[in-house]
Amino acid sequence: MKLDCGPHAGLAGSRHRLPWILATLIAAVLALGAAAARAQPLDIDEWLVPWPDTRPRDPYLGPQGRVWFCGQVGNYLAYLEPGSGRFQRFNLGPGTHPHNLIVAPGGEVWYAGNQDAHIGRFDPLERKILKVAMPHTRAGDPHTLAFTASGDIWFTVQWGNFIGRLYTDTARVRLLEVPTPRARPYGIKVDRRQRPWVVLLGTNKLATVDPDRLTLSEIEIPHPRARPRRLEVDAAGNVWFVDYARGYLGRYDPGSGGFEEWLLPGGENSRPYGTALDRDGRIWIAETGAVPNHLVGFDPRTRTFLSRTPVPNGGGSIRHMYYDPARHEVWYGADTNHIGRVRLPD
Repeated sequence: MKLDCGPHAGLAGSRHRLPWILATLIAAVLALGAAAARAQPLDIDEWLVPWPDTRPRDPYLGPQGRVWFCGQVGNYLAYLEPGSGRFQRFNLGPGTHPHNLIVAPGGEVWYAGNQDAHIGRFDPLERKILKVAMPHTRAGDPHTLAFTASGDIWFTVQWGNFIGRLYTDTARVRLLEVPTPRARPYGIKVDRRQRPWVVLLGTNKLATVDPDRLTLSEIEIPHPRARPRRLEVDAAGNVWFVDYARGYLGRYDPGSGGFEEWLLPGGENSRPYGTALDRDGRIWIAETGAVPNHLVGFDPRTRTFLSRTPVPNGGGSIRHMYYDPARHEVWYGADTNHIGRVRLPD
């Protein structure tokens, strides 16, 4: 084979090939970087809760860096001090079964008395509880709570089929019944316009409420077998939800009314449950369909899944997660009696 090695050999062809070669190399580097990111495990720390078999869940970061959580089966509220590993427990009445809590800037802990038809306000300093009773006999199971910017609380009542608002200054409650029977309003988040968004686990629908008119609207997810369980609302107002029945991450754009969805890495039986939205707009999801559970990230900018990391203690079911923007960390409670912290990559 003869090679032309003269000073002008192949220059015309090189002018055409060089951009293609560079593009190919860049694409290969980006692909390797993306693969490395997906392969990189998350940094996870865990603390064993000292009260066995009490289903610690729904952690929330409060003042002094204390991580508050519910002992749903144990009928208590508690906090963890991550630096020292110290736990402090506060007992609630028998049969309360606290399901979820949120912490006000002043340190007051609001919790859902899931089997005792009330929302409670616990003052850690005075160790006193104010109970706000539900105003309807069917609203016996307050489920998940979310603050508004003014400090009021929107909440769901799963089996009672209500979305409610608690006016915290007067302890008055307004309940809105979901039109679809047995819709099972479940996860809830409040967007920047102070509208609550809710996933309806018993059907293939989302719901939202006009906070001024107190009118409730339902939005149907296109797939009839979809069963959304938790959700996040990003800065642009897009609603991200996990389809527990089908193993998908879904996105709803309220502006266009359009839907998109992506099958999770764990597949159709991944049972996505707890979620968190970080400061970069990435969605973090707990796949609970297998033991161990896996924590998975999704980047909306590239429409790709990030690292998939097994939970060290197995997880059981990670039902709810909390994102701390100051430290760029996600907290979770696990059915295996652990509280976990995930240090997210930049």
